[in-house]
Amino acid sequence: MPKPEALSPQVSEMDEHLIDVLRHRVGKDERAATQHDWFKAAVLTLRNHVVDRWIESTRKTYDESGKRVYYLSLEFLIGRLMRDALSNMGMTREMEAALASHGLDLAALEDLEPDAALGNGGLGRLAACFMESLASLDIPAYGYGIRYVNGMFRQRIQDGWQIELPETWLAHGNPWEFDRRESAYRVGFGGEVVADGPDGAVIWKPAEQVEASAIDTPVVGWRGKRVNTLRLWTATALDPIRLDTFNAGDHVGALVEEARADALVRVLYPADSSASGQELRLRQEYFFTSASIQDIIRRHVAYMGDVRTLPDKAAIQLNDTHPAVAVAEIMRILVDIHGLEFNEAWEVTKKTVGYTNHTLLPEALESWPLPLFERLLPRHMQIVYAINSRVLREARKAGLDDAAVSSISLIDEGGERRVRMANLAFAGAHSVNGVAALHTDLMKVTVFKDLHQLYPDRINNKTNGVTPRRWLQQCNPGLTAVIKDAIGDQFLDDAEKLSDLNALSTDAALGERIAEVKRANKVALASYIKEVVGIRLDPDALFDVQIKRIHEYKRQLLNLIETVALYDQIRSHPERDWVPRVKIFAGKAAPSYHNAKLIIKLANDIARRVNSDPSVGGLLKVVFLPNYNVTKAEKLIPAADLSEQISTAGMEASGTGNMKFALNGALTIGTLDGANVEIKDHVGDDEIFIFGLTADQVAEKRAQGYNPREVIEQSRELSQALAAIASGVFSPDDPHRYADLMGGIYDHDWFMLSADFDSYAAAQRAVDTRWLDQKAWRTSAIRNIANVGWFSSDRTIGEYARDIWKVL
Repeated sequence: MPKPEALSPQVSEMDEHLIDVLRHRVGKDERAATQHDWFKAAVLTLRNHVVDRWIESTRKTYDESGKRVYYLSLEFLIGRLMRDALSNMGMTREMEAALASHGLDLAALEDLEPDAALGNGGLGRLAACFMESLASLDIPAYGYGIRYVNGMFRQRIQDGWQIELPETWLAHGNPWEFDRRESAYRVGFGGEVVADGPDGAVIWKPAEQVEASAIDTPVVGWRGKRVNTLRLWTATALDPIRLDTFNAGDHVGALVEEARADALVRVLYPADSSASGQELRLRQEYFFTSASIQDIIRRHVAYMGDVRTLPDKAAIQLNDTHPAVAVAEIMRILVDIHGLEFNEAWEVTKKTVGYTNHTLLPEALESWPLPLFERLLPRHMQIVYAINSRVLREARKAGLDDAAVSSISLIDEGGERRVRMANLAFAGAHSVNGVAALHTDLMKVTVFKDLHQLYPDRINNKTNGVTPRRWLQQCNPGLTAVIKDAIGDQFLDDAEKLSDLNALSTDAALGERIAEVKRANKVALASYIKEVVGIRLDPDALFDVQIKRIHEYKRQLLNLIETVALYDQIRSHPERDWVPRVKIFAGKAAPSYHNAKLIIKLANDIARRVNSDPSVGGLLKVVFLPNYNVTKAEKLIPAADLSEQISTAGMEASGTGNMKFALNGALTIGTLDGANVEIKDHVGDDEIFIFGLTADQVAEKRAQGYNPREVIEQSRELSQALAAIASGVFSPDDPHRYADLMGGIYDHDWFMLSADFDSYAAAQRAVDTRWLDQKAWRTSAIRNIANVGWFSSDRTIGEYARDIWKVL
């Protein structure tokens, strides 16, 4: 395709850069270049502009002696970066035109970029949104994590079952990375602690050490205001090969130290059902935390001199309990290396550290067997005991009883002695925040009840948010354009300006334009689903979407049971005016989580049966989309009509998918759990479908001795659906496949599926009624878009920055 006669000056300059990079960095002539060559050239061209801004941002921070935020997270689910960086740098049109002059489509090149396998679910995606908002608000920050080679896993569905395969996102390199070999630190494990002299000083002599090396990725803020750093650690053995062992004939044994180091960065969340799996998880957490803390303190001392001023120039935020060992590691470095007295070091540590809690599930609040912790981290065990002694004395002085003191202790003495990482993080932080109003309130009366009594000013709330750049502007450009035409472009810089749409919520023309965009997104998704799983969908049907990690508390099973009940109702009453509905599921189950994997199989069994049954006449389709990731979410969310947020009340800390769906005009069906409560408050009671027990009612039922069998027997639809699934209607090849899964609902039903079923089914029929009145549906969609701008991660980060980090 010949070039146009003339390009604009900006596009011409971009084209010159692109060709120069293609020739001199990629090593290809434009006539011989493949799509992948052009993709790499485009990224490297863009990267040059990003790096200039990156260096400016870093210099500005040093020149101003600014305070930095350090965000420690085991996950950063950043997704693809090319489109994000182009949009935030304001260079999309120039790149698009420069590529078009060579007959290339920017969107097609963007599709060549693999999703970075650096996370799994909401925790990692939140960290990614926060990093983008930190840069957008011009707050100097580093994100710290692990550069996983294989990440969680690549999910394949084979005969309906989840199969875990290695994720190979780094197979062809990563053009966004910068290797920082000068930023390398030794991380030790095991060994012993020995006294060193009469003053009582001690030295930890690890039995094993690995080297953590930094690899940096730039994080671009909106309009290129600032570029921050995501620093990920990779591990190598100090001696990558034992030549003496190799030459003695043990060629595999000679590489064992390198293999042990490589295991630290190979997989996210290795299964911890075995003792070796638990050890690897703890090693991973200490590895990345230690490297990060060493890097933070080295930088502070190099530029500020006195380690005692660390809280003035550094705010360290722990994203959940995974990096909680940071409290002990900071203490170790301050006391053992920099010579601070314990009390002084403790004050410095507390003033520097903040802790974000993401779960109320006791089993998710990490704890480690004391022998394992002490064997791997003997010096840290001493420090934990010393901190515990201090905390327990404070508890006794405050007049707390034995039960409260036992609950507060950093060491769990009930049964197997374990180190409680959440308690360590709580004790060692000046701020402990929840991530939704309900979650924060529940923290104070459940998992941290006694710690809250001891430190009543420590817990605060910071409701989660999502970046509107990726989750509206980039993933839904059609809707963004319609909004811009309706209310101007101020919402691009301040998402809360979306509220200007409220005045137009009943405007028929606006509703029609938004509906047209939604249908176009649904057509695109239907085409993608046909390509991936071979199922044909009607884009005029209601797209009912539940996409998230597969877990019993998130209740994909409740959705599936109601799907079976609906299937039976449609077949039994074909004369009714049923709403055509497409049920879409996506998500991964942890490899060792049997019931979650069985739920995926059930979804696929139901899909196979329903989708091939002509008696439902296309009124119901079921889809399980494999290998859910950020890129798939960017396809699914703009096309969704209904957002399923149906966790058992009191069990979901916040959720962020609920915010993304509403921002894209989907209506929510959900329980009063997590951020659903606040979404309801913002969009209005009539624009959301709330059902089920409240968190207090769930707790009351459990306390009183809830009998699910009685509830099931009183619900005809529920009992019939459970019987059908249990008896093998959907699994004729194995009639007993789901007997135990269904039996668990009859026998204990911890997640309140039967208690909430009738309410959920009624809410679904209310959804049908609203859908049949398209004018009312469109009004509700507009009001959802208009009123969820508050759930921007810019607002959340602003609150962290002012209230916790003191950087604004």
